Amino acid sequence: MAGHDLGEVLTILSGSERVHPATIKRFADRFARFNLQEKVIRPSYGLAEATVFVATSRPNHPPKFVDFDTEKLTDGEAKPCNNGDGTPLVSYVLPQSPIVRIVDPESGTECPDGTVGEIWVHGDNVATGYWQKPEENARTFDAKIVNPLAGTPEGPWLRTGDSGFVRDGELFIIGRIKDLLIVYGRNHSPDDIEATIQEITRGRCAAISVPSDRSTEKLVAIIELKKRGDSDPDAMERLGAIKREVTSALSASHGLSVADLVLVAPGSIPITTSGKVRRAACVEQYRQDQFARLDV
Repeated sequence: MAGHDLGEVLTILSGSERVHPATIKRFADRFARFNLQEKVIRPSYGLAEATVFVATSRPNHPPKFVDFDTEKLTDGEAKPCNNGDGTPLVSYVLPQSPIVRIVDPESGTECPDGTVGEIWVHGDNVATGYWQKPEENARTFDAKIVNPLAGTPEGPWLRTGDSGFVRDGELFIIGRIKDLLIVYGRNHSPDDIEATIQEITRGRCAAISVPSDRSTEKLVAIIELKKRGDSDPDAMERLGAIKREVTSALSASHGLSVADLVLVAPGSIPITTSGKVRRAACVEQYRQDQFARLDV
């Protein structure tokens, strides 16, 4: 990159999985010496069913991050906090088109401001459905809002399967509902847990819950690492130090005790063609003991 000037870059759209504030900050810091302006980085939210685009951040402004009380967020309430110990989320401008609403997936009614629900989308950019899958199309693309408020169409709505909330006219994304982890009877977003781990490891990871012997779910993290060290004892000591640091961070940030940390080589975690972690596949591979551990 020596000699390159990124000062003329107009926009960098960042999407696919949920965008983490720490990732944006690292990227901006890394390329600041090449004159890259943070305001050109535009975190965006979309999905294939809505022609890839739903919402983005405010143009010509650096991305906005808001910290929310982690425990309240787990309970479905978005309450900002200022102590730096909360869950940082990226703010997206609530678009006029397509129309976005937060809906209680059980009752089909709109959620009030600051309440976590499922993100529903209505607009011309929404696809008509999947090829030859009528039952899934009815469930995903033909949703109706019960007793819609003024200005809200009854339908049809696209059920994104993503959880999030609107607060003061801003949209915040939490993650995939089906990937929600239930550990010791409480809901946890795997994206939040993975973000905490990646602050330490800087690599791909997958937070999953698997059944334990006590009829409950236990937390397991699959973490990709390069096995560095001049000798096996050196490498094993480094891996042990990372496991201790991750365990401590998850306890401090999320109040979680991790049952197992599986350290694997880069490329071991199954992903989709667009680079998203296949958490269900991770669960199955873990249960079948198919991960080649670095720390054994």
